[in-house]
Amino acid sequence: MKRILVSGGSGFLGSHLCEKLLKEGNEVLCVDNLFTGRKSNIHHLLSHKNFEFLRHDITHPLYAEVDEIYNLACPASPLHYQFDPIQTTKTSVMGAINMLGLAKRLKIKVLQASTSEVYGDPEINPQPESYKGCVNPIGIRACYDEGKRVAETLFFDYHRQHQVKIKVIRIFNTYGPRMQPNDGRVVSNFILQALKGEDLTIFGEGTQSRSFCYVDDLIDGMYRLMNSNEHLTGPVNIGNPNEMTMLELAEKIILMTGSRSKLRFLPLPQDDPLQRRPDISQAKRELDWEPKTHLDQGLEKTIQYFEKVLTKEVVLV
Repeated sequence: MKRILVSGGSGFLGSHLCEKLLKEGNEVLCVDNLFTGRKSNIHHLLSHKNFEFLRHDITHPLYAEVDEIYNLACPASPLHYQFDPIQTTKTSVMGAINMLGLAKRLKIKVLQASTSEVYGDPEINPQPESYKGCVNPIGIRACYDEGKRVAETLFFDYHRQHQVKIKVIRIFNTYGPRMQPNDGRVVSNFILQALKGEDLTIFGEGTQSRSFCYVDDLIDGMYRLMNSNEHLTGPVNIGNPNEMTMLELAEKIILMTGSRSKLRFLPLPQDDPLQRRPDISQAKRELDWEPKTHLDQGLEKTIQYFEKVLTKEVVLV
């Protein structure tokens, strides 16, 4: 049994990771300041004998005795990370320093949840890990994009200078139950608008593309990376390579919900990437990983979750 620290553990991805680690027989220390995480995401875990919750902001040092660290703490949707961009950058940079410092002291592995946003608005498609990106360092998304890029820099410098055992995962668009209704992400936005009979808001002409990975597949990839050969530091892309336009996604969700919603077009936000698709050849080769959940299956589970949210069967606190 390992004692594993998960920063950002009450968030969308973090709560699913905590479940996975408990199922694998580990003790879990879930650390979160609840800026975007929710207690309701981990409510069912609080009574578990091997689960512990600690409210803490990782921009401040943390002293704990653990065997591994997964660093997921950071607001991840544009609506949330642009709300307090300075705090977003501090969480990525200072949070990385504090988690790396803890890993260095304890001589343990630490995984950084990085993001496809490090590629910015990519000039090549799909994006391999070798692509260095096209990021606007002074744009409204830079607090997240550049914060995560600096965090990767810190991870590799701690690895080279202090021999800290690191793993870096680059997460592409992920969806599933426990997404926040108000996070501004396209899947949750479209589903809620469709269920309410509201117009689905599409930015630009809807021709920009994304690829969507179901949360269970993403967590499986993250777990495999952490437990892979120690020489595989990453970064490793984890996501679904099946690309689709926003128009295609909107039409699919309207059909699956049986909604009468129409489409409403709004201006494209600044620096919004026009395409995003992972090259997952490294994950296939090194981790024997690829997504298994078909988009229709994942969307059906996500729609059912948001139906419960709207009928108050799921209480968000």
